[in-house]
Amino acid sequence: MCASTVSPALLPRARTRIPHLLSGPCLFVALMLCQTVRGISNFSSACFFGERGLNYDLLETLNLFFCLFKKKHFLVKSQRPNSLSVQAAGEPGLWTSQGEADVKLRMGDSGLAAETPLTVNQMFTSAVERYGNYTALSWKEGEQQKSLNYSEYYQTCRTAAKSFLKLGLQRYHGVGILGFNSSEWFIADIGAILAGGFAVGIYTTNSPEACQYVADNCKANIIVVENQKQLQKILQVEDKLPHLKAIIQYKDALKEKRSNLYTWAEFMELGRDEPDEPLDAIISSQKPNQCCTLIYTSGTTGQPKGVMLSHDNLTWTALSTSRHVHLTDATQAQELVVSYLPLSHIAAQMVDIWVTMKVGGATYFAQPDALKGSLVNTLKEVRPTAFMGVPRVWEKMQEKMKSIGAKSSTVRRKVAAWAKDVGLQTNLTKINHQPHAKKLVFKKVRKALGLDRCTKCYTGAAPITKDTLEFFLSLDIPLYELYGMSESTGPHTISHPEAFKLTSCGKELPGCKTKLHNPDEEGNGEICFWGRHVFMGYLNMPDKTDEALDAEGWLHSGDLGKHDENGFLFITGRIKELIITAGGENIPPVPIEDAVKEAVPLISNAMLIGDKRKFLSMLLTIKCQVNAESADPEDELMPEAVEFCRKLGSNATRVSEIAGGRERAINAAIQEGINRVNEKATSNAQRIQKWIVLDRDFSVTGGELGPTMKLKRPVVMKMYKEQIENFYKELATPTTPDNPLPPK
Repeated sequence: MCASTVSPALLPRARTRIPHLLSGPCLFVALMLCQTVRGISNFSSACFFGERGLNYDLLETLNLFFCLFKKKHFLVKSQRPNSLSVQAAGEPGLWTSQGEADVKLRMGDSGLAAETPLTVNQMFTSAVERYGNYTALSWKEGEQQKSLNYSEYYQTCRTAAKSFLKLGLQRYHGVGILGFNSSEWFIADIGAILAGGFAVGIYTTNSPEACQYVADNCKANIIVVENQKQLQKILQVEDKLPHLKAIIQYKDALKEKRSNLYTWAEFMELGRDEPDEPLDAIISSQKPNQCCTLIYTSGTTGQPKGVMLSHDNLTWTALSTSRHVHLTDATQAQELVVSYLPLSHIAAQMVDIWVTMKVGGATYFAQPDALKGSLVNTLKEVRPTAFMGVPRVWEKMQEKMKSIGAKSSTVRRKVAAWAKDVGLQTNLTKINHQPHAKKLVFKKVRKALGLDRCTKCYTGAAPITKDTLEFFLSLDIPLYELYGMSESTGPHTISHPEAFKLTSCGKELPGCKTKLHNPDEEGNGEICFWGRHVFMGYLNMPDKTDEALDAEGWLHSGDLGKHDENGFLFITGRIKELIITAGGENIPPVPIEDAVKEAVPLISNAMLIGDKRKFLSMLLTIKCQVNAESADPEDELMPEAVEFCRKLGSNATRVSEIAGGRERAINAAIQEGINRVNEKATSNAQRIQKWIVLDRDFSVTGGELGPTMKLKRPVVMKMYKEQIENFYKELATPTTPDNPLPPK
């Protein structure tokens, strides 16, 4: 084969130039060569234009053809500049957007990166051999505690897999799961994988239309729903799902009979007496480098993307994570976790299903109203050894404890404040490697939270404030930050007791690499990942896959970060969230938002505005009570907020008494806090010049927050467009301590 190339100037992108060469006599000879050299008998236009727009086997054939005729100035390199590498014919590449395709694993030469790849079934059977009689899953039915050990768990998943096959589940088709965390959720997920389908979690907060998009995109043959509420969403769009064959409801009695609708008991009965051989044949044909799970992104900037995760993505990441954070093998002491975060999110799946299985841990299921107040009861009953919370969960705990503190006597408040200050200073000293620091343990607080034997408390999935980190550190509850994304099968870096720095998200998992792309003078660059945790690609979205992975196969996160001298990673912003002012200054919003929340404890959420604008402004919400049933924010203030108002001489007890500038004393306090933040701004462009307090707090039900409580900025921009436009109807003078700008 000749090894000449077209110059980049002549060939900026292969897909735009090559079709012009394939015409007239050249096309005819190319067709003949494809027939003879490549042995292609049924040639069609699809041979030319594949998933990426070109068939690269044909380009190699053309190289051979032009070499034979010495036309070296026409030679084409079989690689697209500035894009993903094209693998040799027959060899899988590092990426794909086809659900049935294999990929090349990012294997290393030594260490964890060189570990033998496993399928989900291989990891599960290994767990059964090692931990067969240990509790795997446990849940409450009424007042009765029920459980499955690892042997029972595996056999139940096999039965579910046989039931799926009997219902007509096809290879590489989806099984959608729509409901709150439960043993049935896990069994449906793993059963779908064993049967050769895709396990597909669907957010319980999705609209019928959003459910339809996911189910149609993954060609779902079967959808498993929790209850009547979720069933109705699917029934509304059932006629638009051509691949759907059956629906299974795993909680509550069916309110109607349909030919394709099954209770969980009916579903499990379908596969109970089915022979093992068909299922075993499917399991034997599975490979670690094939897709088994789809995680759909939240879709805040367009349609959700189906993140394809392979068997190896799941099993290897579970291995690397469990080693990195030093989880204990069940044969020594069993790890206990509580499952309550949305399982359609990779963080919950990785912690609750896969990492726990890897070490023989036990997963206990919280009640569906966990995030409405019952979680702490489950924590006190289970007393987990490891606990994962998104920032909003930790913030709610912090607010609750502060509310209780606000009601305490003056003496008790002073003692508690003294103890917390000692606790914070002690732990900060420990972080700075001074081993003789006196240890202060808040046993009562930990016990009240159900965290008295929890040695590993994690936070991730969204940014957390330094104030919250310091609050829990002061109670001797260090929160270990983890960082990653769906496309990295969850974690990429995790803090742990031996590698912990406040506000850092730790160091990368063993076997993984981090690269900072295009760093600036301060060392801030785009964080890029490499390792066996990097996803296969987006289902049916080659262009989006192309955007996420570079030519060498590095995953580009879209996040900005930097390393310190000890290799700790700090997240400094998100490229897409960067505010670029009309003056051209780049401003990461999160540090400013966090600073305002810290300066004004009354504030619940803050969102900075200013992209393509002449100055910065901010939307603010007030800490308020949350409805225990609907999870909607209410008008009544949190006790902590009421206490804040009292100190200012205000009698306000409701958000409606404060919003829109109704309370002068509170307005002045907010402005004073913003002035303090502005004083620390690195430039005038980074000063907040206008702000407004909104009528209600942000929430998942309101649409402003995603399932993991992450701020959905594009949604907020649309919802509060009128208020934002009012900021910029007239030019403002810069806000300074000497020249405070009254709120609009």
